[in-house]
Amino acid sequence: MVQAPLKRSTPELATLAIDVIRQAGCEYGDIRLCDYRSQKLMARDRSLNTLSDNVSSGFGVRVLYQGSWGFAASPRKTPEEITRITRLAIETAKGSRLAQQEPVRLVPVETYQDTYITPIEIDPFEIPIGEKAELLLQINDRLLSYRDRAIEKAYSFLIFNREEKTFASTEGSLIEQTLYRSYPGYGCTAIANGDAQGRSYERPPLNIGYEHINKADLLGNVDRVAEEAIEKVHAPQLPANCRTTLILKPSNLFLTIHESVGHPTELDRVYGYEANFAGTSFATTDKLNKLQYAAPWVNFVADRVQPHGRSTMGYDDEGIKAQRWHVVKDGILVDYLTDRETAHRLGRSSSNGSAFADSWSSVPMVRIPNLGLEPGEEGGEHTASLAEMVANTEDGILIDGIGSFSIDQQRRNFQFGGDAFWKVEKGKIVGMLKNVTYHAMTTDFWNRVDAIGNASELQQCGTHICGKGEPMQIAQMTHACVPVRVKDIQVSGAST
Repeated sequence: MVQAPLKRSTPELATLAIDVIRQAGCEYGDIRLCDYRSQKLMARDRSLNTLSDNVSSGFGVRVLYQGSWGFAASPRKTPEEITRITRLAIETAKGSRLAQQEPVRLVPVETYQDTYITPIEIDPFEIPIGEKAELLLQINDRLLSYRDRAIEKAYSFLIFNREEKTFASTEGSLIEQTLYRSYPGYGCTAIANGDAQGRSYERPPLNIGYEHINKADLLGNVDRVAEEAIEKVHAPQLPANCRTTLILKPSNLFLTIHESVGHPTELDRVYGYEANFAGTSFATTDKLNKLQYAAPWVNFVADRVQPHGRSTMGYDDEGIKAQRWHVVKDGILVDYLTDRETAHRLGRSSSNGSAFADSWSSVPMVRIPNLGLEPGEEGGEHTASLAEMVANTEDGILIDGIGSFSIDQQRRNFQFGGDAFWKVEKGKIVGMLKNVTYHAMTTDFWNRVDAIGNASELQQCGTHICGKGEPMQIAQMTHACVPVRVKDIQVSGAST
């Protein structure tokens, strides 16, 4: 009788890789053993047209040998494959030394033996598919009930992710994490007078369970979304380019933060290690603690510990404990987003934990964590509610949601659209506009902010699909923010 091979536990497999790395004389090495599950449902009009439930499992080994990186990965979690792939990563690092210009150095890191699980109330993968599909079709039916008033198309979606990973390193860490993510949304298209305009609604992508799929809230916004799509398709367009005051809701502002503050402060972009997808960065290290990035009452904070943040976790993919730090303080650039390698080059004693890999087969790189705009100081001269911003604006445009966007190779010059626009005149909202875009230079824009919302209006908006690198990796992050008012910004009515 042939006995089946003994199945090794994940920590045992991790320890095996670490032993091989140490025996080879590498100065550093780590392994990530990962299991990912992704479920997506999407309804178009009155049918469910997308239903996927995918699982991906494997491991990746990264080593540093005489100052050069090596990496290898495999989907087969067996002791034999762990050993083979670890040796392959070591050989890759040795080969990389032939092209080495400068040896890689890493800042020190504390070691941890820990477990982290996203706090959830309801496991989204335990909810029946039929119940989820029924909700989407109910939303679409409600949207399409406005068909006699120009609503021609409707869509809705639910996206759920679970990420389980074990990290071990030659430094002595062994960290197990389970992350849950949930994201619902929908939208519709109105068609009239030879034009088509959309309007959407979503509950932001967050690290949370199925309790985020608030049926009453989702259905409660359907009529408003349909009515605004209808008003939008009949709305006028700006007659010409002009300069005006903008009042931006968090649902629009988060993307501007992402593109003009988040990516420019990724230190690998600053150093030129990463130049794909709109390039490097103007925020070079000679400007640190000097650059007036924004008005003195504007503060941007990176926060990997905020409850439900899309990038909230216990540790990054180098085993750095989650933390909170200012990137822009009182308008001044004071820090970057780092991993262990870039932090060493900057002269820091530690990394702030911004390394992330989107798969077991991907190499960790610097990624934007949760990065938000802090609310205005209570009672401060530049603190105002959204209603107060509108009431105190003689001429301006209120913008909700995201639309088209572009930004140049150094993250200086940008253009953003939106999902809905309202004209503000003499302190009152007087009607919708369509196809508005706003244009500015990054530091000019943030220095023109003259009013910031208070803490009661903070919203955790963010993105579930941020691309970076070649091959491209996808990450997700929250940009918690409040409404702002920005003076004297160029806008245009060009069709998006």
